[in-house]
Amino acid sequence: MPDPFSDEVRLVAEPVPGDNALALSVGELSSKLKRMVEGEFGHVRLRGEISGYKRATSGHVYMSLKDDAAVIDGVMWKGSAAALPFVPQDGIEVIATGKLTIYPGRSKYQIVIERMELAGAGALMALLEKLRATLAGEGLFDGARKKPLPFMPRVIGVVTSPTGAVIRDILHRLEDRCPTHVVVWPVKVQGEGAAAEIAAAVRGFDALAPGGPVPRPDLVIVARGGGSIEDLWAFNEEAVVRAVAGCSIPIISAVGHETDTTLCDHAADLRAPTPTAAAEIAVPVLADLRLTIASHGTRTERCARRYVERGRERLDALARLLPKRDALLGPQRQRADDAGARLDRGLERRVTRARSDLGQAAGALRPAVLVRQAERARDRLDATWRLVQSLNPDRILERGYARITARAGGETLSSAAAVRRAGAVSLRFRDGTVDARVERGGGKTYVATTPDQQTLL
Repeated sequence: MPDPFSDEVRLVAEPVPGDNALALSVGELSSKLKRMVEGEFGHVRLRGEISGYKRATSGHVYMSLKDDAAVIDGVMWKGSAAALPFVPQDGIEVIATGKLTIYPGRSKYQIVIERMELAGAGALMALLEKLRATLAGEGLFDGARKKPLPFMPRVIGVVTSPTGAVIRDILHRLEDRCPTHVVVWPVKVQGEGAAAEIAAAVRGFDALAPGGPVPRPDLVIVARGGGSIEDLWAFNEEAVVRAVAGCSIPIISAVGHETDTTLCDHAADLRAPTPTAAAEIAVPVLADLRLTIASHGTRTERCARRYVERGRERLDALARLLPKRDALLGPQRQRADDAGARLDRGLERRVTRARSDLGQAAGALRPAVLVRQAERARDRLDATWRLVQSLNPDRILERGYARITARAGGETLSSAAAVRRAGAVSLRFRDGTVDARVERGGGKTYVATTPDQQTLL
């Protein structure tokens, strides 16, 4: 009978009588190991350092947990990874809670992580410092990129919890100092989803258009009360820090109390030690402004009065240096008197000369002179009339002549050709006018006043 445990090497495996240990397949062995491991280690908590952290496109997370002695692979499904309160990074020590299993495809055991937490405050601080160094290296904390705050913002946006004491403190402090329009964007300030809400609120304020239905803030305050580093962790998240650093509106970070510091404080344009202090920084004291304006008004009035008084003093000093009125006007008065005297004498000479000219003109207007001038004018008029009478074309009509004129135009016709062209004519005699017509017959032209009386032309 062959011995199944014999060292003898055989070419072909043969069944051994009485042996119940049948050969297992690899898959069968892996399945048995998987059931055994999962049954023995259904729920475990492992402490280790993250190594080889990787997020797949599916959203699942793969990593290894290691310590000085060993390494174990880990996987975290998409739903559990989305609920993590922090972003895992290599080198961070964590405590992972889940169950052990075996991945048959590689015959390797691994832990399916359901929950993962930082392994104490030291690990949390290590994660914080690592993130701080990364963001600082990108220039998100540089002082050169920080924006100045407006002196008196008309609208202030506040990102905080709407139910806590923080918003009441901010509103009361603003009301006491300088009443201002406040727009509150309510968010969770700790716990799952807080960082996403805070980042969305900051980006939301920055996206508001000027003049829209919701007024765009001139200043944004990101605030919450004090607490542990775990309570304030949302303000250390990368999403919040990048949103604050990238906002075009000036931001005051007022997270926690004076001793609490978050990465949001470094990214903001100004850090306030408390939310109340943020309200004090955001606006000036209205009473102080009024006092300052009144003081400026008083100083302005005092300066104006001093200017007038000094001007009056300079005017009085200059007036004392001016000469007296009589000294200034005396020569002018004397010149006026001299001019008046010369005017009187000039008027007398002018009147005397005018009287002499009038006497000479009056002598030339004696009646005898006028009569002679009138007789000369009459003689010239008579001579002119005689000349006109001699040139009158109708004067010759008294001696039996007639003047022929065209009946249409009235012009005098002095030639037979003109009469022929006229056709109808008028014969002007001494005592009247006779109409006539021009006729032709037998090769001759006649002027006829009646059908039987014709004059040959």
